[in-house]
Amino acid sequence: MSLARAFVDVRPLRTSPVFRRLLIGRTASVLGSFMTIVTVMFQVWDMTHSAVWSGAVGLAQAVPLVVVGLVAGAWVDRGDRRRIFLVATVGQAVCALLLAVQGFTGGLPVPGILVLVAAGACFGAVGGPAAGVFVPRLLPKDQVAAGLALNQVTAQAMMLLGPALGGLLLGWYGIGVCYLIDAVSFALAFYGAFGLPALPPEGEPSRSGLHGVLDGLRFLGGNRVVRGALITDLAATLLSMPVSLFPLVNEERFGGSPRTLGLFLSALAVGGVAATALSGPITRMARPGAVMLCGAAVWGGALALFGLTTSAWAGLGLLVVAGAADSVSVLSRTTIVQTRTPDALLGRVTAAELVVGQAGPHLGNLRGGLVAGWTSGATALITGGLLCLLAVAYVAVSTPELRRGAGPDRK
Repeated sequence: MSLARAFVDVRPLRTSPVFRRLLIGRTASVLGSFMTIVTVMFQVWDMTHSAVWSGAVGLAQAVPLVVVGLVAGAWVDRGDRRRIFLVATVGQAVCALLLAVQGFTGGLPVPGILVLVAAGACFGAVGGPAAGVFVPRLLPKDQVAAGLALNQVTAQAMMLLGPALGGLLLGWYGIGVCYLIDAVSFALAFYGAFGLPALPPEGEPSRSGLHGVLDGLRFLGGNRVVRGALITDLAATLLSMPVSLFPLVNEERFGGSPRTLGLFLSALAVGGVAATALSGPITRMARPGAVMLCGAAVWGGALALFGLTTSAWAGLGLLVVAGAADSVSVLSRTTIVQTRTPDALLGRVTAAELVVGQAGPHLGNLRGGLVAGWTSGATALITGGLLCLLAVAYVAVSTPELRRGAGPDRK
């Protein structure tokens, strides 16, 4: 295999100018969003010095995604996904501008800030399912996985860059400028999607209201491959999400140094970026289901071993492996969802995928904290990793279609 084929497949950038422009706009908006996450956390803490209010920031972001997401998916499957995405992007930009105004003037209390954050999350819950149809509609089937990998690697790179850049700009220019940059980033995302063709659903549009939501849930219940992919992701995050355990494990095993804790958080992201950057062979494979199961199993196994190790360097290495495995699993899961779901249902199924991807880690961190409170951080890591392995093995055995293939099958 040539060295070039080992790196992320860039054919979509060469063959589709529309996808290239869309990716640039999306990358800019992801960068701005991560800067805003840091800025909101800093501002709320600076105003309250309360861990409760700081935790409420995450709640303001997560709850709208869960509540609005599935209903938004049914709406997305009834209209022009391009237009819906553009409207949602304008809404997010307006929320970012209002945050910038209050950042410059300082006249808004914390509950008002959280309302703006939640409003932006509501628009994001609508725009996410709409954007979920772009890649499979814009690219040939043999380039869909490569397009998703490019989305993922740029998002992960911005996940590393955004918080650091946000911290620097906060120190130099203050919170108002950071929020304003986020608003400009949404303008770039709008520009990236503006040149898209109309993207109405292919096939019968979604039924209105609850009927459309139930149709999407029935598809998930009946399609064993897509259902197995989402269950695998939920098991990996719900049973073995480690982030909430890092401070405790760092204290128990590694002396409680803040530098070690920071490296733990970075190691997962470094592994994810490296794996996605070298995803060329993975995206060219015809068996994303098997790849996803292997990735989820390695994630669980690496975290269980991390719970056993007493060496900080070995622990960091295991976290890099876990982050790489998670990225491979997420990329394969997204490929399965977007290539095995009929276009007329893709908004609803993408919404369900986003809910799983957001709710799973939050609940997983809660599970880890509860188990650690009853036992220890290491025990929570080890048991979570082993439970993840058992869940993945169950999905693999009970869903042979997922294990054997799960390649493109969209109608």
